[in-house]
This record gives sequence, structure tokens and C-alpha cells, in this order.
Amino acid sequence: MTKPEKVILARPRGFCAGVDRAIDVVNIALEIYEGPVYVRKEIVHNKHVVDELRGKGAIFVDSLDEVPDGATVIFSAHGVSPEVVGQAARKRLKVIDATCPLVTKVHLEARRFAREGRSIILVGHEGHDEVIGTMGQVPNKIHLVGSAEEVDSLNLPDREKIAVITQTTLSVDDTRDVIDALKLKFTNIIAPAHDDICYATQNRQTAVKALAGAVDLLLVIGSKNSSNSCRLKEVSESVGTRAYLIDDVTEIDPAWLDGVRCVGITAGASAPESLVEELVRSFREMGVTDFQEIDTVREEVQFSLPPELARDRADRLAARLPVS
Repeated sequence: MTKPEKVILARPRGFCAGVDRAIDVVNIALEIYEGPVYVRKEIVHNKHVVDELRGKGAIFVDSLDEVPDGATVIFSAHGVSPEVVGQAARKRLKVIDATCPLVTKVHLEARRFAREGRSIILVGHEGHDEVIGTMGQVPNKIHLVGSAEEVDSLNLPDREKIAVITQTTLSVDDTRDVIDALKLKFTNIIAPAHDDICYATQNRQTAVKALAGAVDLLLVIGSKNSSNSCRLKEVSESVGTRAYLIDDVTEIDPAWLDGVRCVGITAGASAPESLVEELVRSFREMGVTDFQEIDTVREEVQFSLPPELARDRADRLAARLPVS
């Protein structure tokens, strides 16, 4: 195995504001609530994050059927359908909603378009947790499209009343071909607003494009079920740079580094920075001394906690204050 001469890190990389918020929600809930805290689905799509929170006491479930009546449950950052919200109410669950605000915005748009009597086209990946939650907002009124080729087979009742929404974890580049095809077929279509696209997805792909031309190999830290992490690998490969998606440093095959002079590193929006640091440390131990960073976009987005959690935490803190 040869030793690379240089390692270049992409910035931005790793956690986005929605992921930061979702993880904070679970940690705070574990601190302030008595009894078990359940999380429906993975809070974010990252194996290490889920394992760490599970180690702190969070109980991850695939369905609310696994949650005892009256318990505390957190909805993941990907959002849920009204059907799930209704089930939680029937089970008298205390719900903390960690849905990313950008996903909530798309849910609200879907309901508005449905009230206007429009057919709704969702550009996204079938089976993704976010897509399942969004389609559930207005069942039987949303048509899922995953590629420009699928547009030809769309047969909608009123060609004059159609609107498009997108899975937030797709970038502008990811959706461009599909939306262009939709505009050709349905001339009066209402296209999605640019801010439906997750800023973090777009920024991380932009950083990879800037980085890929300067490296021989790109390592993308992220889990296999993370849509945005998988896409970072694809973006690198689309510009001719070999890339691998890894959960952590232990998954690196030494043969990948044979003949590689410069290695790039990035991380998906649900991957912790600690995994990047661990990977950098392994290259230092290998003898690499030249580390650089390509900085493309500054991110300053922050999301506030869910109001129900913020209120309960404030009450808990107030209860601890001494009486004067």
C-alpha cells in the first residue's frame, strides 16, 4: 500500500442544521423526561449516531405499534404522515416532533396544492423515509417520479392544474432533468421553489465538485441508507474521480490507496465530524503531513428546538431553581 502525499478536506461537510437539531432533541429528551424515550425510525440516517443514542438509552422502533401507550416518542428528522400522527394520538403518546423544518415546509406546500385541487408530482426516491412521510400528507393525490424517463408515463386528470414538490435531500442538479421534462410535458406546471431543496445537500455537492478535480480518490463518510451521502459518491464519479462510501475508517481497503497521490475527504449531512477526525488521524499515523481544506460555502443556518421540547426543558430548569 502506498502512502498518499496529500489529503484535502471538503467544506462544508457533515452535519446540517436539521441533523444537529434532531440529535439535540433526542439528547435533551433523554435528560428531561422520566421513563423510556422511543424514537420512530432512525433519527437520522447514520449508523454511528443511532448507536451512540441507543447507548444513552434511546429506544429505536420501526412502528408505533412497538411503543407502549402513554410513552414518549420522537419523530425522526425525515417527517411522518398524518396517519402516524393520528396513531400517536390514539395511543396517547407524548410526541416530540424532530422533523426538519425544510421537510415540514414541503408538507405544507403539498397540503396547499391539494386544497387548490392540483395534482401533485413529488420528485424523489421511492421508499425513502422522507418520501413516505410526504406522500402520506395527501394520499392518492401525489405521484412519485424518480427520473426524467418516468415523466413520459405520467397520466394526470387535469394537465392545467399540476404542481411539483421535491424530496429535500436532492440537490438542484439532481432534480433538474426531471423538472425540465415535466415543464415540457405540462406547460402550466407550478415548479418547486429553490428553497425546497436542502441547502446542505446542494452545498455538499458543490464542495465535492470543487474537490474532485484536485484529488485522485474521494472518501465519503456516511451510511449506505443516507441518500445525500450516496449522492456525494455519485457526484464525484460523474466528474471522473473514483469514490467510496464508508461508515468509518475501518472500512477502507488499503488497495484503494495504491498509486494514489492525493486523497479527498467529505462527509454526508448526517455523518459526525468525529468520524472525519478519526480518518484524518489515521492518515497522520500513516505519515501524511500535508493536509488542506477547500472551503466553498459558509453555512450559518440554525433551527430552533421543537416548541413542546423547549417548553418542557424550560419548565424542568425552572423547577430546579431554589425558591427565594
